[in-house]
Amino acid sequence: MPVFALVDCNNFYVSCERVFKPELEHRPVIVLSNNDGCAVARSNEAKALGITMGAPFFKIRHLIDLHDVQVFSSNYALYGDMSSRVMQTLSVFAPAMEIYSIDEAFLNLDRLAFTSLSAYGRQIRHTVRQHTGIPVCIGMAPSKTLAKVAARIAKKSEKAGGVLDLTDPRFQDRALEITPVADVWGVGRQYARYLQMRGIRTARNLRDADIDWFRKKMGINGVRIQKELQGESCYDMETDDPAKKSISVSRSFKTPVTDFDSLSEAVSTYISRGAEKLRAQGSHAEAMTVYVTTNRFKPDAFYYNAATQSFPAALNHTPSLITHGRTALKQIFQKGRAYTKAGVIFSHLTRNGMYQQDLFDTSDRSRPDRVMETVDLINHKMGANTVTCPATGIRKDRSWETAFNYRSPAYTTDWNQLLTVGS
Repeated sequence: MPVFALVDCNNFYVSCERVFKPELEHRPVIVLSNNDGCAVARSNEAKALGITMGAPFFKIRHLIDLHDVQVFSSNYALYGDMSSRVMQTLSVFAPAMEIYSIDEAFLNLDRLAFTSLSAYGRQIRHTVRQHTGIPVCIGMAPSKTLAKVAARIAKKSEKAGGVLDLTDPRFQDRALEITPVADVWGVGRQYARYLQMRGIRTARNLRDADIDWFRKKMGINGVRIQKELQGESCYDMETDDPAKKSISVSRSFKTPVTDFDSLSEAVSTYISRGAEKLRAQGSHAEAMTVYVTTNRFKPDAFYYNAATQSFPAALNHTPSLITHGRTALKQIFQKGRAYTKAGVIFSHLTRNGMYQQDLFDTSDRSRPDRVMETVDLINHKMGANTVTCPATGIRKDRSWETAFNYRSPAYTTDWNQLLTVGS
């Protein structure tokens, strides 16, 4: 029988902040989205105060002041590095691991011998906490979907203590009975509403529904979800990170941008970041779309437009992409408008660096490739944006930059921001 373990970090962004500020343990903490717009992570104490996921910052300000809620801006450098440390720690506990998200991973435990799966789960949990400071919960089951159910219960149940083994069918009925159908992995909002209207309100109802009706209404994916809830594994481990079919980078501005040069700096910065992602997965782009928008809450003055540039030969060379980006931006920029967001999308990506070259292109493309490789290496070792293109802007005061007014230091990735210990 296959055995999957889902390891899920508890309130991950909040937990990362608490690692370096242990005095925040048992205190309400929230982490905000880009531009400090809304709550995207909440401690259990903050949830108990009624702060909901996605709540706009200005609407919960009274709760923050009243209950002394600690507020942090998103610190992606810190969270990404802490995630890497958690995944590295987990990798020694199983022969195969699938990194599902920044704070979740599946472990394949079916070839290991145990006296107790729960005891092994507690060992994993203790080791991750000891090595990284991040608390995790673990659900174990014969299918990925059941492991998701187990992890969800393990996170909320004091009796489970952060670890729940659902490999025994005797315990699956109760676990599925207390799991709302909307919380089943793979069931989206629309399907959840559809199922609830037809009396299927729990994961157990979903498991026991008529399979012929289910196949007709939800197709093969729905049937797989049902079989997974019945303990039959339909989803294998995906140990290789699949290359993305498109790459996008976009941000909202902290203050509206009205001039072309500032907007061009923003777009060039997003192109530079997107080009890094292209090179990281060994891809080139055959086309790039640049788009801009104004405030959508002002419909009388709302403006959105996009322009796409197709390339004679696929590119991942940052300066060349920035040149094409400026050309596209000139096509859609309108003077007198206040832009609040811009973005770029790279599409028609090649795989593993294989791309069709231009018959009439006689330039040596290996040279810019080596330059970009060197730039990426320097930025990886010395920190992001150590080497950048002038087009991304050299002014300190850039109105288009995302606001992070409550961001903590990059404790683990910047020498200048290392944690200091007082005497």
